[in-house]
Amino acid sequence: MPENFDLIISGATIVNHDGRGLADVGVRNGQTVAIGDLSQASAGRRINAKGLHLLPGVIDSQVHFREPGNEHKEDLETGSLAAVMGGVTAVFEMPNTVPSTTDAGALADKVRRASGRMHCDFAFYMGAAVENASQLGELERLPGCAGVKLFMGASTGNLLVSEDEGVRQVLRHGTRRVAIHSEDQARMVERKHLALDGKVETHPVWRDAQSALLSTQRLLRIAREEHRRVHVLHITTAEEIALLAAHKDIASVEVTPQHLTLAAPEAYADLGTRAQMNPPIRDSQHRDALWRGVAAGIVDVLGSDHAPHTRQEKGLTSDSNMRYPNTPSGMPGVQTLVPILLDHVNAGRLSLERFVDLTAHGPNRIFGIAGKGRLAVGYDADYTLVDLQAVRSIEDSMMASRCDWTPYHGRTVTGWPMGTVVRGQVVMWDGALQTPHGGAPIRFQECL
Repeated sequence: MPENFDLIISGATIVNHDGRGLADVGVRNGQTVAIGDLSQASAGRRINAKGLHLLPGVIDSQVHFREPGNEHKEDLETGSLAAVMGGVTAVFEMPNTVPSTTDAGALADKVRRASGRMHCDFAFYMGAAVENASQLGELERLPGCAGVKLFMGASTGNLLVSEDEGVRQVLRHGTRRVAIHSEDQARMVERKHLALDGKVETHPVWRDAQSALLSTQRLLRIAREEHRRVHVLHITTAEEIALLAAHKDIASVEVTPQHLTLAAPEAYADLGTRAQMNPPIRDSQHRDALWRGVAAGIVDVLGSDHAPHTRQEKGLTSDSNMRYPNTPSGMPGVQTLVPILLDHVNAGRLSLERFVDLTAHGPNRIFGIAGKGRLAVGYDADYTLVDLQAVRSIEDSMMASRCDWTPYHGRTVTGWPMGTVVRGQVVMWDGALQTPHGGAPIRFQECL
C-alpha cells in the first residue's frame, strides 16, 4: 500500500541543512515525516510547487505587535497577518506594551490574547526591570516565554535598565540567553540637544555610533563577569561588529533588513520620519560593515524589529502636528523581511543558504527552539515557499499591518513569498489567507 500523508508538497527545490535539491516533503500530524520521492504516495492535499523554493519556516525573533495598550498601531491579529502574508511562520514579540510584560500575569494575558487570534506561532519576551530582576530566573521559564529582553537605552515604552548594577542583577538571575537593546542612556541624554527640531537627519547624530559602542562594551564586560549569554539586537555600527567578533562565545548578534538596506543621509532625505528608528539608520560605511559581519558569520540572525506607528504619529498626514524629535521611532517590517532579503539574494549580496541560516537555523540554534527552525524529519512542518524570479513592487496598500505603510513603498524587488505553512496548515498562498487563527505557543528546549 502506498504511504499516506496529510499534505505533500512536490516539485519544489528544497533548501535546508542538506544543501539544495529537488524533493517532495510529506507532512503528518503537523510534522515533517518524509523528504524524498513521494510520487507514489497519497495525501489529503498535494501542492505542486514546481518552480518554487521550499525553505524552513522563517522565524522573526523581534517584533512589536503593540497589544495590549496601543492597539490603534497594531494588535496580535493584524501583526500576525502581516507576518504570514510575508512568509513568516513564527514570531517573538517584545515586552514594551502597556502594561509592560514584566510578570507572570502579563505574560499569561498575552498568551491568552494570542490563542485563537494569531495566524503564526508565537512567543513573548519577559521585560527586564530593576523591580523584577530577582524573579527573572523563574519568569523566563514560563510557557510562551521567548526569554528576557533588556533595554539599556530608552526606546518606545518605559522599560529601561541603564545602570551597570541593574544590568548585572538582570544577568545574574536566570540561565537563558538575554536579548539586549544596547545604547548608552547617559550619552544619549547628554546629546539630546543635537536632535534638531524638524530635522530627522540629526537622529544618527544624537544617537551616534559611540552611544551604541559604549553600551555594548559595558554589556560584554558585565556578561562575561556574570557568565551569561546575551543576544545583542539590531547592531548598526562597524565598531560593534569588530568588537562582537571577539566575544562569540557569549554574545550572539542580530541585524535588521533595514540596516542592511537603507543608509544615511539618503534614507532621511527620501523617507523622512519613515526612516526614524532606534538605533538609527547610519551611513553606508556602517552598512557595509554589517554586510561584512554577515559574510564572516559574526551575525547570527535577522530580525525585522517590526515597530509600527500610525502615519499621524509619524507626522506623515496633513492634520498631524508631530515633528521630529517628538515623532516616535520605529518602522513596520515583518511583512517585508522576506522580499527585501530575497532581493539581496538575487543581487548577489546573500546566498539563499545563508538566508535560511539567518532566518531559521540561526534562531533555532541561538534560542534553543524546540521542533522549529529546520526543514527536517521530526520537526514542525513550518515552511516558507518563495518564487525567486517574481518581480514585484512593494506598496503601502499591500501592507496588512494596521499602521498601513512601509519604508519600502515603491521599491521593486526580485523574489517573493508565495506560501506560508505553519505546522502543516497552509496559512497563506499567493497573497490570500487560507487557514486563519491557528497560531500556538513556541516551545523551548531549556524549558521542556
